[in-house]
Amino acid sequence: MGVARNSELRLRVFEAVTDAALRDLEPEKLFEVMLWQVHELFAVDTATVLLADARGEQVVASAAVGLEEEVHQGFRVPVGTGFAGQVAQERKPVRIDHVDQSTVVNPLLWERGLLALLGVPMVAQGDLVGVLHVGATVARRFTDEEVELLQMVADRLAMAVHVHRSRAERSAAAMLQDSLLPGLLPTPEGWELAARYVPGAGNGVGGDWYDVFDLPGGRIGLVIGDVVGNGLPAAIVMGRLRSALRAYALEFDDPAVVLGKLDRKADHFEHHTMATVAYAVVDTATHRMDLALAGHLPPVLAEPGRAGRYVDAPVDPPIGYSLAATGRRGAVVDVPPGALVALYTDGLVERRGQDLDDGLERLRRVVSPTAPEDACARIMSCLVGDRPAADDIALVTIRHTPGPDRPDERAR
Repeated sequence: MGVARNSELRLRVFEAVTDAALRDLEPEKLFEVMLWQVHELFAVDTATVLLADARGEQVVASAAVGLEEEVHQGFRVPVGTGFAGQVAQERKPVRIDHVDQSTVVNPLLWERGLLALLGVPMVAQGDLVGVLHVGATVARRFTDEEVELLQMVADRLAMAVHVHRSRAERSAAAMLQDSLLPGLLPTPEGWELAARYVPGAGNGVGGDWYDVFDLPGGRIGLVIGDVVGNGLPAAIVMGRLRSALRAYALEFDDPAVVLGKLDRKADHFEHHTMATVAYAVVDTATHRMDLALAGHLPPVLAEPGRAGRYVDAPVDPPIGYSLAATGRRGAVVDVPPGALVALYTDGLVERRGQDLDDGLERLRRVVSPTAPEDACARIMSCLVGDRPAADDIALVTIRHTPGPDRPDERAR
């Protein structure tokens, strides 16, 4: 390639990747426009974008010029396998001048008659987005200049995909979280409930959740949990754990057994997942609360005439990684008339630069046996106030309302 051709190619590629008209295009349309330009500018016969799947284990043909059937047939290449898989794994350009089953895993490439391939990684914010590759049906050695310029195009495409996915994931995570949080809480006779959920500022939706549901025999299930991580992946895992816990809650009465089943499920199906969970079952007839904690902070119990206190219950390891191999333990707590129980996630009591024990003490002092809605309002006012929380916050309060022979302490 001559000097004049180099200069012209560089200028035209630069103009293509900086074209303001492309800024607001959806990724699919951007791929279409850019791949046709790559096809023309680099004088190649094929140009293909393969995007990494959600787990980063494969790259999937997503857009192509000259090899459209690769997209139509949904071809996938495992990372580390073949030509595109090598580009994805090593995250650096790869050039080959011999295309057959020994160098590529997709038979469409050699059936198309390609003799030379150049592939470059699509990386944004340190994450693998995909692979961009071009091919020629004539013997050809792609130059260092062409490698550099194709990488420029790949970087432009990668950033567009990254921005689009970030927006889409935030929106999807928020919708998923909203759909999974309970609506109107149960209203069993003699009991009142209230709850709050606030996503952490700047992090979007995370993996915190709460759940309240009726169980057979006049019982109420209370769940509060925190999946490690944030964004759509954490929200998806949260949804799976929530659904599984509900299913186990219908089959087993003991919260410790339920959390044991959930732990086994998470370890087998949700690899590299960890979550803290508190699960309580309140028997509305006996006023007894059975409780199990999987790495979660204990609830606060506030009884009339007594200072609030943390429930004395064993804290077993979190859900995931088979940390509770020896089984899980529970505790039984009496909830007398007028008493209130508050369950929460650590975002309520943790603050950067502050000791956790200080946050726990502040919470203990503000929890009082008032109406649950009033209790939530006071807790959030005292511990959150007018400052945005750095982490998600979930809070559930349940109160055993006083009977006719025990007037409401608040009214007195």
